[in-house]
Amino acid sequence: MTNDPSKEVAARRLPLWLKLTYTAFVGVMVPVYWRTYGPTNFLYFCDIAVFLTLLAVWTENALLASTAAVGIVLPQLLWVVDLGAHLLGLKITGMSDYMFDSKIPAFTRGISLFHGWLPFLLLYLVCRLGYDRRAWPCWLALAWALMLICYFWLPKPGTKLPNPNQPVNINYVYGLSDAAPQPWMPAWAWLLTAMIGMPLLLWWPAHLAFSRWWPAATPANEPCRFVI
Repeated sequence: MTNDPSKEVAARRLPLWLKLTYTAFVGVMVPVYWRTYGPTNFLYFCDIAVFLTLLAVWTENALLASTAAVGIVLPQLLWVVDLGAHLLGLKITGMSDYMFDSKIPAFTRGISLFHGWLPFLLLYLVCRLGYDRRAWPCWLALAWALMLICYFWLPKPGTKLPNPNQPVNINYVYGLSDAAPQPWMPAWAWLLTAMIGMPLLLWWPAHLAFSRWWPAATPANEPCRFVI
């Protein structure tokens, strides 16, 4: 055990200012989202990733950072593209439509800009901490559990709720629209399709890319390595 403060600081892979800044953001986000949307909003994949990231930055745990990254980096990069297209008067997926909904307070929508920077923060964390190959099955199990909860116990699209901002169709378990369930197949078939399709189209490719780009672990005293 060393008493040299400089060595202890060097052993940290994440700067203290990042930990404090991100914690402050979460400290603002949680009460604002709770007041605007209600507690069920925190069951979105992206919000779960926010909490995984909070734990990851303080513990410097590669598995936590990797799990959040494999789950939301690709979808949130698509959100960034969708928001950019919306600003240009185009529409791709509608993922970012709520950013232009005047019924949602502007401050709340400003907080939602985390969808744009969180994927890049997670890429930085995985770069610093290494990519833990167990992240893929961990996220898959977590995401499937969330999807089943959202399907069986949370409001369907088109449900009239006392709070008009309370989310419905969380994690798209009933289709891509919040107005009505998708009409092309039975609801259970859509859920099954989503539970198979999201891993194949979004999470498995992210896992393969991270496994290729970054080593399995980065020692605490070693700088970030990017594998070409």
